[in-house]
Amino acid sequence: MNRKILHRIGFGPNRQSLERINTIGFEAYLEEQLNPSNQESPKLIEQRRKFKFIQEESEAAGQPFRFLDAQLSELWALVKKEAHQTIPAAEVIINTCLNAIYSPWQLREVMVHFWHNHFNVSIHADERIAATLPLYDKAVIRKNCFGNFRTFLEDVATSQAMLFYLNNASSRASPANENFARELFELHTLGKDNYLNHIYNKWRDVPGATEGQAIGYIDEDIYEAARAFTGWTVADGAWTENGDKPHTGEFLYLEKWHDNYQKRILGVEFEANQGPLADGRKVLDLLAAHPGTARFICQKLCIRFIADDPPESIITKATQTWMQEQDSPQQIRAVLKTILLSKEFRHALGNKIKNPFELLCSMVRILDLDFMPNLNLQWMLEQMGYHLFSWTTPTGHPDQASYWLNSNMMLKRWNSIPSILFDNWHKMATFDVDDLLPPSVQSSKEIVQFFVQKILGNTQQLSQEQRLIRILLTEDQTEDDSPRTYGKEDRQYRFAHLIALILMSPQFQYR
Repeated sequence: MNRKILHRIGFGPNRQSLERINTIGFEAYLEEQLNPSNQESPKLIEQRRKFKFIQEESEAAGQPFRFLDAQLSELWALVKKEAHQTIPAAEVIINTCLNAIYSPWQLREVMVHFWHNHFNVSIHADERIAATLPLYDKAVIRKNCFGNFRTFLEDVATSQAMLFYLNNASSRASPANENFARELFELHTLGKDNYLNHIYNKWRDVPGATEGQAIGYIDEDIYEAARAFTGWTVADGAWTENGDKPHTGEFLYLEKWHDNYQKRILGVEFEANQGPLADGRKVLDLLAAHPGTARFICQKLCIRFIADDPPESIITKATQTWMQEQDSPQQIRAVLKTILLSKEFRHALGNKIKNPFELLCSMVRILDLDFMPNLNLQWMLEQMGYHLFSWTTPTGHPDQASYWLNSNMMLKRWNSIPSILFDNWHKMATFDVDDLLPPSVQSSKEIVQFFVQKILGNTQQLSQEQRLIRILLTEDQTEDDSPRTYGKEDRQYRFAHLIALILMSPQFQYR
């Protein structure tokens, strides 16, 4: 049970996490995970210290991490020079992999990935997004991943990454750019289920609208919300009719770009000529407090932690907690606790498919490997359909088995597993297979059972034991003989083949 829990609330078990949860129990372990300290594992600290870009990767070849904790002024200097703008994003990609594999605070890392996917931006959409990605990751996503959703929303809306990605940085009155407003409604808050334009095309017809409590939204709400966010931009040095904007990269409210006329959104009247940022903040208030947003986000969280089609009972309980904790600085944490301590969570363990990033991290963690990612990993993940910080559309990656389970995707998974772990060209995994085996494990049968137990947690979970044993046998060997007497190259090849096949098993594809 605890192994399955670690696959579900983290990126899979490793020796330390298994020992911890087995010692203190799930509820105490969850409480620790929901309240992470600043203390990281020595291994994570060591891997960050050791990291250097490899020669063929970029103009940063040979350089260590430089920009993960950089201030905006340092990152924006790259934009001004139009040089090395992609290096900060490359560092975030590598550090994201290291965190997911080696951080003891696994639930935090899962939630960071969840929110990056929810508030998706692509570094390929604009090099300024790549340059400022460390700030988006640390000061927006990581800062708020357990916090208050209303606070989170405003941090996203004023971030350089989102302002550039959804074009609000250039949005000004007459006409406003609708990209951010549409995704704010459809993807970030209310969701498509609360889009009612196919039923109503006049705001007065939407139930609750005349009382200022519209149950859903129509296109008119999006148009009006786009007007509310005009003038929310970035000090990017661009020309305006009244002189160039400052060139600092900071969030900028440009009054002359803002549409100050009255508005009506979700049935609520906005008076004309409100103060700076007031219109946009009022939209965020309405959306964050809306019951439709509560259900939409809670349903997504239940899909991530429970099932592709989670029971209505847990969605309802999570939604109730969300609404009760609306003003709490720990709103999201409270909702997670409701979900993860539920009977629905316990009953659903092991039935969610891992996406390629989750699969990769769980492989490295279960084998306790010394793993140093490089940008070849990004290419490998893309071959499996996972685009880390580069998913093209605002939707983010699907979290449904129907997307990841098809013949093409599975073939790419199977081909990638031995390549990631055992091929030399990418130079990421450094280990000797012999080192994974304790001295007491000698025979072919014992070795197979050891690795099945280590990777899957139960020797009864795999029905192909005899076929796996045959991988280790030469013509004159039996299952009771020891393949550890083979030559090193032959031994490494056979053991690697065995491990890869166990990792390809259906049981390991699920969390």
